[in-house]
Amino acid sequence: MSPTVNFRSFLLLLIAVSIAFASILLPFYAAIFWGGVLAVLFTPLQRYMLRVTGERASLAALLSLVCIICIVIVPMLFIAGSLANEVASLYNRINSGQLNLGRHYAQIISALPVSVHGWLDSYGFGNLLDIREKLSAGALEVSQWLARQAVNIGQNTFQFVIGLGVMLYLLYFLLRDGADLAARIKHVIPLEDTYRHELLLKFATVVRATVKGNIVIAAAQGLLGGLMFAFLGIQGPLFWGVVMGVLSLLPAVGASLIWAPVAIYFLVVGDLWQGVVLILFGLLVIGLLDNLLRPILVGKDTKLPDYVVLISTLGGLSAFGLNGFVIGPLFAALFMTCWDMFPDVVAVYHEGRKNSQQAPPPA
Repeated sequence: MSPTVNFRSFLLLLIAVSIAFASILLPFYAAIFWGGVLAVLFTPLQRYMLRVTGERASLAALLSLVCIICIVIVPMLFIAGSLANEVASLYNRINSGQLNLGRHYAQIISALPVSVHGWLDSYGFGNLLDIREKLSAGALEVSQWLARQAVNIGQNTFQFVIGLGVMLYLLYFLLRDGADLAARIKHVIPLEDTYRHELLLKFATVVRATVKGNIVIAAAQGLLGGLMFAFLGIQGPLFWGVVMGVLSLLPAVGASLIWAPVAIYFLVVGDLWQGVVLILFGLLVIGLLDNLLRPILVGKDTKLPDYVVLISTLGGLSAFGLNGFVIGPLFAALFMTCWDMFPDVVAVYHEGRKNSQQAPPPA
């Protein structure tokens, strides 16, 4: 059998076993992905632990893992538990009629000037009875959706625990053997050393910048927004703070999708000081925080334009769920890096072919 046939056969075998292995890992892709992300993010901590422990990799990885559990996992579980309680409370208020969106809409309409009513009627927003029924039906659907999510969370608790265990177990070995694994990955990339190093460096940089930047911004905006909602007496401040934190993953708009409508409601119903305070706080604190930190923490390190960050984040969230806020910008950065490298790789390829054709035949 010729070497060409052997190579093609091996390549087909390699593709087949790779697809089979990927299908086995697919149910735990989120755990594996976040294990890798946390390993990249906390590599500096692992290096520090190595120095402290005298280059004992296993002990350093164990200490790093304990720190990660205390810094990341425990606070996330605490927030998730508190959020579940607030979601249950919100469901009960909607289901019992204490939170009536139709009544709030009627208050807004009645507070508007008479001249605005005609404009609303022309666009179909003046029929209070119809709008109130639609809002009440929508609120009921939201409450039912919240109830279904609570049931799903309860049913998937075992799966969540297994996934968390897989992530932590994998994270320990990625921290301990990360340098060796990176060297192996670098070795199998079919490019010259310069391009291999550039690709791996871009991967690590984007992961660190995206996760670190987005999480810092989301935590800061969610915390500030939740505290302001609590100060203004808005019920469910933790819930709304978490929602603002999640929405802050979207550049430019983010948390304003929550605080801006609430501020408008305050102004319309006559609670002027609450509305003014919320608008000023939203623009000067929450919004300014996003405008200052995002270019520093995300755009500066990834070297991605703001519009690319926005589109890739939205696309990633649509395709991969919450994991997409990292996967989207990561794919975008690797895409742009590969295309930047493309002319140089093509030039090296043609130069190599030219040299091989000009080389004298072996004696």
